[in-house]
Amino acid sequence: MADDQGTTGAIRTYPFDPGASVCGVGMQVGPMGAEGPWHGIGTTRRVHRIEFHVLLFFREGPVRHMVDFTEYEMQAGEILWIRPGQVHRFSRTDPYVGTALSMQPGFLPRATVEATGLYRYDRPPRLRPDAAQLAALEDSLAQLQREYLDTTTLPLSLHTTVLRHSLTALLLRVAHLAATSPESGDTAPQQGTTFTRFRDAVERGFPTNHSVSAYADDLGYSRRTLVRAVRAATGQTPKGFIDRRVILEAKRLLAHTELPVGRIGVAVGFPDAANFSKFFTQHTGTTPAAFRADQN
Repeated sequence: MADDQGTTGAIRTYPFDPGASVCGVGMQVGPMGAEGPWHGIGTTRRVHRIEFHVLLFFREGPVRHMVDFTEYEMQAGEILWIRPGQVHRFSRTDPYVGTALSMQPGFLPRATVEATGLYRYDRPPRLRPDAAQLAALEDSLAQLQREYLDTTTLPLSLHTTVLRHSLTALLLRVAHLAATSPESGDTAPQQGTTFTRFRDAVERGFPTNHSVSAYADDLGYSRRTLVRAVRAATGQTPKGFIDRRVILEAKRLLAHTELPVGRIGVAVGFPDAANFSKFFTQHTGTTPAAFRADQN
């Protein structure tokens, strides 16, 4: 825990660095490894969060990579999609060979974000394209990389626009692969503003707000409308959605920091340690202390 994380406090978080991008645009694409634009993160080999999207296109394997308590053994031809806020760790021993694509939140318009499912945290990080899908993805990725590196034939505004279109084309292919994956568990499209506004509000507010009615009021929806939208998008109730987000954050802090259990409870909205322990046990079947001990 502390020796892995390097701190006994919050999990280390890396923001997107536009200064590492060609022309300072809101995306980066390049080789994995020490020469890649994201080498400062990759070479840490420590548990951390990122505030942006990363897609890793593996050309060699196996490579073991942990994302939110699941270790994925990635093979050549597979893709790992790590979304903002997810806790992950690079392998300490396996070499990373392939292409890394990073994207700053806000680089793509909202309609594209919805169409590509950028924040579909319910979808599995690992994607396994078949031969035809992989060939199409490789062509699209190569085109994006050519456009990214071509800084001479267009003014910066048009260069950025072309990059957005090329990135959208690639992400639509990746999103289709994610939606049709046997591990996806999709029940219905998550497009539409009601659920996405609720999801974004929960992401901002879950450390202090666990009330469905409060979210409904803040967003200007009736409770019934919110229930219908969240159930259609995820198969869960709004309360279940909130509780799952709280539990995930609690697990992250228990496993990857040495914060006292009481402080972790406060961090996820439970000023009383006993109430936090009861909530955690109800949802996981184990106490916070036992869960932390199991991670060692």
